[in-house]
Amino acid sequence: MTAPVKVRAPGKVNLALRVGGLDERGFHPLTTVFHAVSLFEDVTVRPAAAFSVRASGARVPLDETNLAMRAARALAAVAGERATPVAIELAKGVPVAGGMAGGSADAAATLVACSALWGLDWDRERLLEVAATLGSDVGFPLYGESALGRGYGNDLTPLPTRGDFTWVFALQREGLSTPAVFREFDALYPGRSPIAPDVDPALAAALAGGDPVALGTLLTNDLQPAALSVRPDLEGVLALALAEGAAGAIVSGSGPTIAALATSTAVADAITARWHDHPGVAGVRRARGGAAGAHVI
Repeated sequence: MTAPVKVRAPGKVNLALRVGGLDERGFHPLTTVFHAVSLFEDVTVRPAAAFSVRASGARVPLDETNLAMRAARALAAVAGERATPVAIELAKGVPVAGGMAGGSADAAATLVACSALWGLDWDRERLLEVAATLGSDVGFPLYGESALGRGYGNDLTPLPTRGDFTWVFALQREGLSTPAVFREFDALYPGRSPIAPDVDPALAAALAGGDPVALGTLLTNDLQPAALSVRPDLEGVLALALAEGAAGAIVSGSGPTIAALATSTAVADAITARWHDHPGVAGVRRARGGAAGAHVI
């Protein structure tokens, strides 16, 4: 294929994020429920003389450290002679450095796009093998909707998702270092078992039943105490959402984005208004939950 290929992939919020202590490999095993939201990354790849990447909508690294570039290189390494250099264009719609996996969505979309461009047409399961080498969040945008994830990113179980889940996200003026949050987590929980705890099975039932009230009470993030310890100002942002009737509010991933689950449009409007008035909030975004995974558009 010589025509450009454009792929859309979703950002995510972790409905549950259970974290184990450091294992023998120096990693924190995770058990998590990923939930795709309608904030998207659009990735276009086209044949080129050399591999390159550029982006619009946000400032991100445009060198070999970029996850989309790493994804293209990783797939090329296993695709063999069918892989040719590509120019990658990113149109970013997921908040950067906010714990919502925008870079991972770029990587997943790049895998799908390059697979199509190079005539590989690999299925999600085969692309997942490559995605898992790039990071623990990269595999999920291939699937979208909701999924239970375990380990290091290559063990995903899709979860049925019904109903209408309305999310409001508070973006922060200052980022939050993921390594710093994990260091604080280790300091808060010394000697923690390297086996990640299980997720409450009631959460999967709330997703399948389309019940935002039940889902809101089950939102869990083991990294949240560490994130709030590093950034105490986030506590006030969480409290505002709950005061306006959110079914639940949580730090998204390692932060600093705050995610609130609204039970109605009126509640979402109220949360949006309060957050717009908060001096620490840089912007507010709204989205629907259960978005589709990476696909050609």
